[in-house]
Formats: sequence, structure tokens, C-alpha cells
Amino acid sequence: MEPLSHRGLPRLSWIDTLYSNFNYGAEDYDAEGNEEPKALPEGSETMPYIDESPTMSPQLSARGQESGDGVSPTPTDGLSTGVDAGKGLEMRKLVLSGFLASEEIYINQLEALLLPMKPLKATATTSQPVLTLQQIETIFYKIQDIYEIHKEFYDNLCPKVQQWDSNITMGHLFQKLASQLGVYKAFVDNYKIALETAEKCSQSNYQFQKISEILALRGWAPTALLYKPIDRVTRSTLVLHDLLKHTPSDHPDYPLLQDALRISQNFLSSINEDIDPRRTAVTTPKGETRQLIKDGFLVELSEGSRKLRHVFLFTDVLLCAKLKKTAVGKHQQYDCKWYVPLADLVFPSPEESEHCPQVHVIPDHELEDMKMKISAIKSEVQKEKANKGQSRAIERLKKKMFENEFWLLLNSPAIPFRIHNRNGKSYLFLLSSDYERSEWREAIQKLQKKDLQAFVLSSVELQVLTGSCFKLRTVHNIPVTSNKDDDESPGLYGFLHVIVHSAKGFKQSANLYCTLEVDSFGYFVSKAKTRVFRDTTEPQWNEEFEIELEGSQSLRILCYEKCYDKTKLNKDNNEIVDKIMGKGQIQLDPQAVQTKNWHMDVIEMNGIKVEFSMKFTSRDMSLKRTPSKKQTGVFGVKISVVTKRERSKVPYIVRQCIEEVEKRGIEEVGIYRISGVATDIQALKAVFDANNKDILVMLSDMDINAIAGTLKLYFRELPEPLLTDRLYPAFMEGIALSDPAAKENCMMHLLRSLPDPNLITFLFLLEHLKRVAEKEPINKMSLHNLATVFGPTLLRPSEGESKGHLTLASDIWSHDVMAQVQVLLYYLQHPPISFTELKRNTLYFSTDV
Repeated sequence: MEPLSHRGLPRLSWIDTLYSNFNYGAEDYDAEGNEEPKALPEGSETMPYIDESPTMSPQLSARGQESGDGVSPTPTDGLSTGVDAGKGLEMRKLVLSGFLASEEIYINQLEALLLPMKPLKATATTSQPVLTLQQIETIFYKIQDIYEIHKEFYDNLCPKVQQWDSNITMGHLFQKLASQLGVYKAFVDNYKIALETAEKCSQSNYQFQKISEILALRGWAPTALLYKPIDRVTRSTLVLHDLLKHTPSDHPDYPLLQDALRISQNFLSSINEDIDPRRTAVTTPKGETRQLIKDGFLVELSEGSRKLRHVFLFTDVLLCAKLKKTAVGKHQQYDCKWYVPLADLVFPSPEESEHCPQVHVIPDHELEDMKMKISAIKSEVQKEKANKGQSRAIERLKKKMFENEFWLLLNSPAIPFRIHNRNGKSYLFLLSSDYERSEWREAIQKLQKKDLQAFVLSSVELQVLTGSCFKLRTVHNIPVTSNKDDDESPGLYGFLHVIVHSAKGFKQSANLYCTLEVDSFGYFVSKAKTRVFRDTTEPQWNEEFEIELEGSQSLRILCYEKCYDKTKLNKDNNEIVDKIMGKGQIQLDPQAVQTKNWHMDVIEMNGIKVEFSMKFTSRDMSLKRTPSKKQTGVFGVKISVVTKRERSKVPYIVRQCIEEVEKRGIEEVGIYRISGVATDIQALKAVFDANNKDILVMLSDMDINAIAGTLKLYFRELPEPLLTDRLYPAFMEGIALSDPAAKENCMMHLLRSLPDPNLITFLFLLEHLKRVAEKEPINKMSLHNLATVFGPTLLRPSEGESKGHLTLASDIWSHDVMAQVQVLLYYLQHPPISFTELKRNTLYFSTDV
């Protein structure tokens, strides 16, 4: 075909404009950022020039030159002659500096690719279009989105590198960058058709061919530039490898970089698979490309049973799917269970939710039993590996662990997330965390602010959309620990001490409080709650909490406005009607066990800043019983010494705490399970130790969870357990007996063998816990829950006795803890035990334990 210009058509003015928008340069850089002189052909026109150097870009010069000399590393820049850790941190700076320089080059490449797009679009609506709008959208598909993602990443990373500090963190930036790879996925799927369209347009259209030639002379051919985004992900993945190599494992960035690397590697693996060309046809009713915004595994309550679903939120539709069972070697696919166009999606009000079916909540003791089984299997796996056991045995254990973890994942969520289709059908998901529910709700509501249209997908459209889910997904694995690699962090086992100091940034006064969540066994649970600070814009809580961690890796803080309007209360026990003002999450440092100091931090959430401090005590450290150096108090002092001094059968602290709990806390939800404020507990500890005359006044004014926490702390800090070190092995053997009569004989004989102060105090506590459990419908504390809380506290042996028993932090939670809980549960479930009858009755006598 004869070129258009040869037919006498005028040359379009936008091409002249394009020429004049560039400056001529004598040298250039190749795609890797290396200086590469290029001679220009004689007689060539003034050609568009894009300087790729990190500090001289006409578009990015401000970014590159803020520090005066750019961020390009020199061979000796910043290298330390100190210890290896110091060198590692300096190497991080060099790696980041080099990556930042190449990132600027990459942004220039994207700008070069976008440069013709605006004038091309301007001509598309004229009588002489160069390309149609459809051709432009196809060729430049997702380039603008990718450009904006990387520009934001660059703008956030650049100041950190220029103002380098060894404590600087940037892992969250790489994690966010990796989380946006769904955009690259859409680009990759369109890549082939974009290339074909660009080549066809160059061959058939003189104006577009001229632009392509101009860019090609400077090494910027559109077809070559279109490959840059694919190449960039590979480069970013290599940089993540280098960063991890030079980042200490105890650095806050380490787990974030690991997560970013995992996502990037999964992405690279997925784009190496055959691409289904039909996926390029996934568009919205308005002709726009449908983009995946968010996806994840949720539990759906369907026809009365719990089902694990993979939920996908696209630009204009929410799709609920399950993974099909496929034969070995076949590509996995999703089966669509239902979808709701966002234009038709509404969230039921609390009043409307009252008419929905109630959620059946699995009893806590069943969940706790399963956690113990999982922990026991984990310990068996570790032992098999340590003993170099057979791989078949290990795989068999891992399979059993996965089944148990899957059951827990399915049955633990209890917070309802209801979705309603205007056309009549409603759906109910169950979540374990209000944080997660808020994330889904906010993501959907943000998309609903756009001009959305209602639609119905044809069977072919639904098939194409569902087919795209497998490759577009960002969450690949069910969140269970069995899916973790062996070298991944097992999380923290022990106690996290958190002080929630204050918050600021609220625009108007409100009644404010915070809750704390941590992950455990693959899902998040709420662990603590501050008091409500009324009518303020700057709450000052200054409350300390002790949170038990069970393989935890993250801490979440949610800030709420308290609702006192009873008309808005939902009858569903698990429905939280208080308004979330902000939420944030931080990774827990696996190496935090090495420091005993408080670490202060700030979480920013929707313009709100919450200030808090935290420190971590590993479980093996927290389980140590340390005798008090002074014998005048009650904490850390033998119970026999205290009762003799007080001339009492049961220590005063035990009697007073139990009396106060029974007076006003026996119906408190989660009594003995919910953490009390640590500062209040320490204050009570101090007055009991000093035998202060104001004890009763303080008790009557103190939060009931602090009083419950003080009682637990007293038993935990006894120099030896209430049921004694001497009898501990016998208790472990007795509870393992199979014959009921033999077990009864042994367990009663063991009680009789306790010193009188220990036995009387134990029986006093036992009857109290039974009375608490009688209120289970109100306080949600069953006998099993109470046994879980108090079992290890009353039985755990002192340090000298526990040596040789336990090797791993997670072992502590499994073998011995499971037995300790069972011992206390046995006595809690037993008919009332009288001290007098026990001592007098010889029916249970045994000469040997």
C-alpha cells in the first residue's frame, strides 16, 4: 500500500509538535542504564530525545536531583569497615541506590511510550484519525496505570535513600508494589495483541509509522518499549533477592521483603504458563477493561453449612468461586458459585440483618482442642525431621495437620459479613476479624462511588471472567501454616506487651477506643480492648496489655467510635455496630526476643495516628517461675509461707479477688480470658504486696478484668506451681490413664498428697471456676475455656523441673500444655470434692502413684 503522504495527504501538525517537544542530545543510555554514544545519521531530522540518565531526565530531573548529586551509587559510597551487619545495611543502600536509578530510567521509558498517546487520542475524534480509539486502547493498555504505580513507588522510595539511615524501613513499599502486580497481569495478557496491533498500524498508517521510526532511532521503538514492563518485574525480583541477602533477619523489613518476593515469584511463574487469548475479552458493559481489585479466601455460610470460597472483587462485579477438582497435570480452574454486579450490591442495615438466619458459633473448647491437636502434630513433624525420619511419615503428618488446620479455618470465623443483591438474593460470609470485614466493605464502597451500570453476564462472558480468575488472583494459598515453606518464620510464641498511648488526627470529638488483633493458626483474633475515652479528639489511653501469641506474625490496631444509641444495636452477638475510624497493621519482628526494651511506634490510619509501645517475651522466658527475693509480700512467695503469716487457710489475695469477681464480674463476657490493663494489674500487685489498708477501696474501683488478671498473675508467679513440682510427673501420668476407675483413684490420691494450703486453695478456686462456668450462656466461659486459661498456670513446673521437657516454643503449647489443661478439666468436671471427705475417705487409697 502506498504511504498516505504519497497520496498528497497533509502531514499532521501533532507530529511537528511531537518533534519540537524534545531536545537533541549527543549521547544516550541502553536499557540497562549504561552510557552508550550514538552517532546520528547525516541529514536526519531533529529527533525526539529522551535522556535516560538518572539525574538529567527532562521529566524527572526534580526527582533525581533533589539531593544535589542524584542517587547513583559509586563503588565506595557508604561502605563501612565495621561489623558484617553494618556492611549488610550499607549494601542495602547501594542496592537500593542502583535500583532507584534504574527505576527512573524505567519511568522515562513508560513516559516515552505514553508520549504519543495524548495526541493520538486527540486526532481519534477528528475527521482524519491516525488510529481508532479501540486501537489506541489496545496498544497502550494499562501503561498509564503501571506508570502511576511506579511513579508513586519512586516518589516514596527516593527520599528514604537520599536521607539514608540504618533504621530506615522501606519493605512496605516493595510489598505494596508487589501487591499491585494484578495490573501487570492484565498488561501481560494483552501484550500479544498489543504488539500485533502496533505492527499492523505501523505497516498501514504513515503517521504512526513515522512516530515509530522517530522513537526507534533513539532506541525507543514502541514494540520494544512494550516489553519493558515484563522485563521490569524480573529485574525487581532480582533486586528483592539482593535486598534480602543484605537485610538482617531481625530487621523490620525482612518479612515484608520476603512477602514481596513470594508474590513476585508467583507472578513470574504464572506468566510463563500458556496465556488464554480469550481473557483479553474480559471487559465491562461500558467497554472498559475489567480489573481485579482484591481477592481472598472467605468462609461462606451456604444452605446451613460452611464453605471455603475464593472471592474476587473486580472493577464492577463481586464474584464468588470455588476451585474445581482437576486431574493431575491439568490446569486448575475456578467454578463460579454466584456473582453480584456492584451496581446491585447493598449492605443490609442492622435492622434488616435481624431477619437473617443466626450464625451457629462453634464452641470455644472445640476450637481450643483443635489448636492443641495441630500443635502436637507440629511437634511430631519437628521430631521426625530432627531424627531424619522417613519422608512418608512426615508427609502423612503434614496431611493430617492440613486437614485439622482447614477445619479450624472453616469453623473459627464468627463475624458476619452480609451482602445483598437488589434483585432479592442475600449472601453471608463469616470472618474472624472486623479489620478484614472493614477492608472488603471499604474496597466495595470505593468502587461504588463510580458511575456503575447494572448488567447480566451471558454464559460465555461468565466463563471468560471466571477463567481469568486463576491467573489474575493475588492470593494463591489457603492461609494455613502447612502451606508455609520450611524456611519461613514460624511466628512468635510468647507474650506481647503493648501500651496503647494516645491518638490524634480526629476532626471532631467522639467516644473513642481501640482493639488489638493478632494472627493465630492462619486467622486473626481480637485480644484486647482499651477503655472508651469520651468526647475527645485526642484520647490519652496509656493502657498496657499482655497478649499471648501463638505463632503470630502481625499486630493490628483498630480505632472505633463507640455507639451508645440502643436503636442501632444488632441482636446478632457477633455484629459490631461501632464505627471504625481507622485501622492499621504492623509486622512483628521475629528477633524481638533479643531485646528487653520497649519499642515505640506509630500506626497511621486514614489521617489518624495511634501511638503505642511494645516489647516481646518469648514463651520459654515467660514460663519461668522466679521466687521473690523478699518474703514480706505475697507474689513469688510460697503459698505455705503466706497462709502461715496470714493465719489463713486460703491466701487473702485469692479470697478477695474471687469475691470481687463473683460480686460484679461473673457475667462479664470473656472473664479470665480478656486481658486486663497491665498497669492496673501492677498497681494491684503492689498494694497486695504492701498489704495496703486501701486494698478494698482499690478493688471496688478497679476494672474487673484487671482483678481477674491479678489473680492469674499471683498463681503464675508462685515459686512452684499450686499442684507442686514433686507431683507434676504423676499428674501427667494419671491423666493419661485409660481405665476410669484407675484414673479416679490416682487423681484423688494426688490431691490428697498435696500440702494442706495448696489443696484447700485449689478446691476453693475450683468451686469458684465452676460457678463462673454456670454463667457460660452470658459470659461465654465454659469449663474447657477456664481449664485452658488456668491449667498451665496451676501446673506448669518451675524452671528446674521443666528442663529436658521442652525444646521448641511451639512444643510448650502442645504436649505438656494439652495435658495440663486436661488435668484441671478433669477436676472441674468432677462432682464436688470436699477437703474433709477427701482426707477421710480411704476408697481412693493407693500405695503407689
